[in-house]
Amino acid sequence: MESFQQILIRYWGYPDFRPLQLDIIESVADGNDTLGLMPTGGGKSITFQVFSLSKEGICIVITPLIALMKDQVESLNRRGIKALAIHSGMSGREIKITLDNAVWGKYKFLYISPERLNSDRFRERLEQMNVNLITVDEAHCISQWGYDFRPSYMNIIRLREILPNVNILALTATATPKVAADIQNKLGFQKKNTLKMSFQRDNLNYLVRNVENKIGYLVDTIKKVKGSGIIYVRSRRATREIADELKKSAISADFYHAGLSNLVRSKKQDNWLAGKTRVIVATNAFGMGIDKPDVRFVIHIQPPDSLEAYYQEAGRAGRDSKKSAAVLLYNTTDTTKLKKHVSVAFPEMANIKRIYDALCNYLEIAVGFGKGQIFEFHLQGFAQAFKFQQAMVYNSLKILQREGYLEFTEEVDSPSRVCFVVSRDELYRFQVANANFDSFIKLVLRSYTGLFNGYVAIDEELLAKRAGTNQEQVYTYLTHLRKSKIVDYVPRNRTPYIYFVKERITVERVKISKESYDLRKNELKKRIEAVIEYGTSTVKCRSRMLLEYFGETDAAACGTCDVCKSLQTLELTAFDFETITKEIKKILITPASYETVLLKLKGDQLKKQQVIKWLLDNNKIMYRVDNLLEWSKK
Repeated sequence: MESFQQILIRYWGYPDFRPLQLDIIESVADGNDTLGLMPTGGGKSITFQVFSLSKEGICIVITPLIALMKDQVESLNRRGIKALAIHSGMSGREIKITLDNAVWGKYKFLYISPERLNSDRFRERLEQMNVNLITVDEAHCISQWGYDFRPSYMNIIRLREILPNVNILALTATATPKVAADIQNKLGFQKKNTLKMSFQRDNLNYLVRNVENKIGYLVDTIKKVKGSGIIYVRSRRATREIADELKKSAISADFYHAGLSNLVRSKKQDNWLAGKTRVIVATNAFGMGIDKPDVRFVIHIQPPDSLEAYYQEAGRAGRDSKKSAAVLLYNTTDTTKLKKHVSVAFPEMANIKRIYDALCNYLEIAVGFGKGQIFEFHLQGFAQAFKFQQAMVYNSLKILQREGYLEFTEEVDSPSRVCFVVSRDELYRFQVANANFDSFIKLVLRSYTGLFNGYVAIDEELLAKRAGTNQEQVYTYLTHLRKSKIVDYVPRNRTPYIYFVKERITVERVKISKESYDLRKNELKKRIEAVIEYGTSTVKCRSRMLLEYFGETDAAACGTCDVCKSLQTLELTAFDFETITKEIKKILITPASYETVLLKLKGDQLKKQQVIKWLLDNNKIMYRVDNLLEWSKK
């Protein structure tokens, strides 16, 4: 049997594992359920892939990210490793063939979206598979305290009933101590077993810039610094607008968001990876599974709504361990928008119920029906039809999803697929009887392999080019072959889907639990408060703030962030500054005179005066009309 390192060298060409990778592999190999906490870019996928390749059988990989699922399957297949995927947007026939191949086809990996775990067909086939590991990617999604809770993840524990002797490997890049404990409980770990890397990134310089003219700052900064970068924004429209502004200033830039076609996204991504495009302006749809080591800067024009998301996105800079910058552009408008986001993310209960009822009518689902069915769903068209705000529809669907009524899949971009549904002998007879289709069938068979074993992604544009015709003619050929029951042809589809987990009920019976609404709303408020504190604080090391958020309370100040740099002018250590600042804040629970504050503070007189002066200059404390000092409420 090959050693873990031999497998790594053979398939990936790496001479050594990255930190923690081998520890996780060996933990699973010793028969332990394992939670691996590895920062973005730490190489989580190598852990379950190398382990599974060392044993007979197949690894079940559960992930909610369809785009990442497709990327990993394609990457494994290119390395000569047989992998499959099942997700929303696939037909029943495709799913059946995929599951049959997972049972009998000597495949090593089956990627599956969490909402598919509870189907009778999957559970029936699972019993027939030789499973060597269950991997739960993005494991924070199982925790109601996580920033991206998905109720479908609660189905994973049921796999234990079918596969009681198969270990679980849970992986995530972002989990607070509370979330890490919850993950292990929800997955039924027999004993707690967390392997984690420090969240500290010594080579990453965290900066917050308080600027009103953010575009001006972007242009000036990017012209001064070297290397490639990512600019994160919150809306699709902003990606194009800001990329255009950068190009006007002779900066090589492009935009990227989930609304673009798969082909266009791939081209933009490849150009950036190859260095043909220097800067990519993107929504948070960009970055998952992309490992570009030489990103020198990541700039957020607006803050995300959690430090988990910020840490993950900022962490795409400097994966080659060279000095890089993570910059957040922040001003008072951002604070207002973040606070408003809470009410937008949690529409009033009556509106959520109205949207559920309207959705069922829109999809023509009768009461008592709809369970297990998938429907194409155009959110914009639905919102316009019922005169709903799109944001209210989107967030209501997310709440209904958390409550387990439905699954809303918005990232599907399924390429065209073809599978031959006749034997080779039957196909030959068809070709003889239909000579006008013979050359086209031969072209398809020359262009793609595996067409008799399962569904293969095809490109009509490529086939048209090779056939010397146009895409419409290729579509006509394939449609005719489908009608003749020679192939099953599934044309490309980029439409989002609604999957009904339960049958439709009357609106009076729709219940949204406290866990799905009140508790989640309060958790969002806390996460947003943490982001606001990060964006507005001028007295605490940025790196320490992030590390403490993730439970690392004994970290030293980084010495390189904007806060640490500003404190160095005082010739004080960050520790001394923070200690004295905390004491001043306690003293100023009630207003006090300058002299009283000095008297109550311990330690060196000059240090105390320096800190008080700095806090006054930076509006952290201020004089009242009666000449007493008070802590600023801003």
